[in-house]
Amino acid sequence: MRHAPADPRTDRTLLVTGAAVAAAGTAARAEAVAVRGDRIVHVGTAEDARAALGGRADETLELDGGLVHPGFVDAHCHPVMYGQALAWVDCRPERVPDIDTLVAVLSEAARELPAGVPVRGFGYEHRRLAERRHPTCHDLDRIATDREVYVMNASGHGGVVNTHTLHACGITAGTPDPDGGSIGRFESGEPDGQLWDAACDRLTGPAGVKIGNHGPNFHLSEPDDIMADHLLRAQETFLAAGVTTVGDAQASRREMETYLRARESGALRMRVSAYLTSALLDVALDLGVVHGFGDDLFRVQGVKFYADGTLGGWTAYFPEGYAADCCHHGQLYHSAEEYAEIVRRAHAAGLQTATHAQSPFAIGMVLDAVEKAQADVPRADMRHRIEHCGLPTDEQITRMAGLGVVPVMQPQHHLRTGDGTLTAIGDLGHRYNPAGPCLPAGVPVVFSSDAPVAPPAPLEAVSAAATRRTVLGTVLGDASLRLPVADGLHAHTAAAARALHRERSVGSLTPGLLADFVVLDSDPLDADPSELASIGVRETWIGGSRAWAAPGR
Repeated sequence: MRHAPADPRTDRTLLVTGAAVAAAGTAARAEAVAVRGDRIVHVGTAEDARAALGGRADETLELDGGLVHPGFVDAHCHPVMYGQALAWVDCRPERVPDIDTLVAVLSEAARELPAGVPVRGFGYEHRRLAERRHPTCHDLDRIATDREVYVMNASGHGGVVNTHTLHACGITAGTPDPDGGSIGRFESGEPDGQLWDAACDRLTGPAGVKIGNHGPNFHLSEPDDIMADHLLRAQETFLAAGVTTVGDAQASRREMETYLRARESGALRMRVSAYLTSALLDVALDLGVVHGFGDDLFRVQGVKFYADGTLGGWTAYFPEGYAADCCHHGQLYHSAEEYAEIVRRAHAAGLQTATHAQSPFAIGMVLDAVEKAQADVPRADMRHRIEHCGLPTDEQITRMAGLGVVPVMQPQHHLRTGDGTLTAIGDLGHRYNPAGPCLPAGVPVVFSSDAPVAPPAPLEAVSAAATRRTVLGTVLGDASLRLPVADGLHAHTAAAARALHRERSVGSLTPGLLADFVVLDSDPLDADPSELASIGVRETWIGGSRAWAAPGR
């Protein structure tokens, strides 16, 4: 392989040997990696790698087996939100099987907090609660009546608050649903505590981040030092999973300030590509923040839009109604015309767009808007993205190929919530995350976690795509919808890097690229697809420096 240019007199060198190496573009394994500075200069035999360093290795990483693999790229996640959720009370189904338990764990947390401090939890899934319903404000009133209590749904698109919070936010029976959001109500019309999507603007306070009908508002601000702790906590978890580069799929002022402070202090340990919330589109255009503004550590890559809502919260848009309730349709954040116009403006300026769309209707709306924008202002290789892209039809997948649109899926979603999706939308749910048909159609499918909706666990995602088996044992769809393990690994590395316009720096072990790699206990290609999640991460390296190591190493 060719050598990347470097100055051997000044650049530190690293030789990685003792384990198989996943060389780019082949299933065959190499013996060693040579690194100069922060870049890979050779992948091949140990002898050739040493020769590529001129026989000089300032540091040698001598491994005892395992696999050296490209660092995983998580193209759609919410790191600051994830760190915040990790600091909240854990309300996931594994810990909270029913509403009484939910109340109990939140009450225990409330007793340990100072008076007046909000009680917040994350991760409940109403269809996996024994009651098969959302908690209500009255349920949460059992926890506290003198302070905020908020438990966020696992979808991240909203949740439930207690009566105290409803009053503090000025929400009454007469409060209308905002554009792009909804307020849950009892049959009497009184608010029941549920706040979804744009209605969550109410929770951020008078001076907080507001995004209107541009997405769910999870941007609850805290003091700078607490926000820094959230990011540190999230980074530790991403690095422990072997993730070296992430795409923050909804950055507001809160996220930008947190990342920039971390970068300035040296606390930013992984590479971040930020997609600004579309509520900031005018600001981005006024400032000329286009074409990947930033560097290899932190950059603003594009803008995040929403077409419809979430399958988990039944806010994804189905004009014919849900199978479980034909009168329930979900919602669109924008009219088709309004959405097409904001996409046109971003595209014309050269901004990559990343649009949340789950239902076939919403996905079609995105494809129509991209097609029109491209016709008006032709631009090569924009790689406009569809986030989640849960239920595309075969015809829509073909359109994606023609338009160069990239679907960014999360197989861990169907792993955890596939059964609930079947309940909600019927047999169509068997098609949830159809990665299998994408590659034959020429569509470069990408995987990600959507953390905190699912934890960063790339091998779990690859396994979920290869087996399509849910946590309850249901197998979704037929074999044509599955994605082989090798292709799944590509979807979480090189393809994900390409979705971030970073393929010239990360995503594969290729000379000239940044030396971002992970050391795995064993080779995923040798494992049963259902057992991939059990493969451990030993070490994570970024730019030729160790960023994380398993305890005891």
